[in-house]
Amino acid sequence: MANHQLFQACYQNWMAQQKLDHDELLQGLTNFPTDLDYLKLITRNAINHIEDHHTARAQLAKHDGPSFLAPTWGTTFENSSLWIGGSRPSLIIRLVYVLCGSQINTHLAEFLEGVRRGNLGEISSSQLQNIDSLHGRTIKEEDRLTSVFAIEKVADEPLALLAYNCNIAAGEASQGEAVDEAMDSHALEMYKILVEADKLRLDTLKRMIDILTPLQAVELLVALKKLQLCLHEWSKRRDIQMGITQLLNTQISSTSGPPEPEP
Repeated sequence: MANHQLFQACYQNWMAQQKLDHDELLQGLTNFPTDLDYLKLITRNAINHIEDHHTARAQLAKHDGPSFLAPTWGTTFENSSLWIGGSRPSLIIRLVYVLCGSQINTHLAEFLEGVRRGNLGEISSSQLQNIDSLHGRTIKEEDRLTSVFAIEKVADEPLALLAYNCNIAAGEASQGEAVDEAMDSHALEMYKILVEADKLRLDTLKRMIDILTPLQAVELLVALKKLQLCLHEWSKRRDIQMGITQLLNTQISSTSGPPEPEP
């Protein structure tokens, strides 16, 4: 199996696991909201699956880091919002803020009557303080990685100098060990940054879960899974409506060789 097929299979396996995790988490949230041990168990399961996915794709990304930064298996809408191969870690925190505000508005009358659900709409002042602190640290780390990523651009040496000195008219643009070595070195640095970004994503999620109650943590994980799964399906539908999926398939076919002759 070619590398690209392995990369795509890794992504498809992850999306399938996301759906399984979503269903388990939602069932726990709906049927066992007071069983703290069970809520903690399914939260650990979901985190373990994220760690397994990061490990699997890190192994694959060693062979071609840039493919995971601009994945051909993703939809155009999803790819347009990527930050170093995935979502921004701060998305986790912003989602908590959004859910908190939404649930307060939805259940405000009940809350004023003394009804308590223990969900994200009831985040305490101490929790909010810890979340704000986590938000600040996460943004700082995001900015640091963004700066590192910006440095590793093709306009820097040695690729820029190799391009400047090549003779395109003589066909040198696609030749030379020096070019291959420079691109391989660049790809390796992209892989290292991807691993760092994945670590920040996971660390941020773990720290957020430590701040939240077991019920709130499961509620957050359900929301994250829903967001990723729904956005993927909506984006696929949009690509089909825009004719992008057909265009990509045509381009892939044209680069894989001439079509088989009809019988």
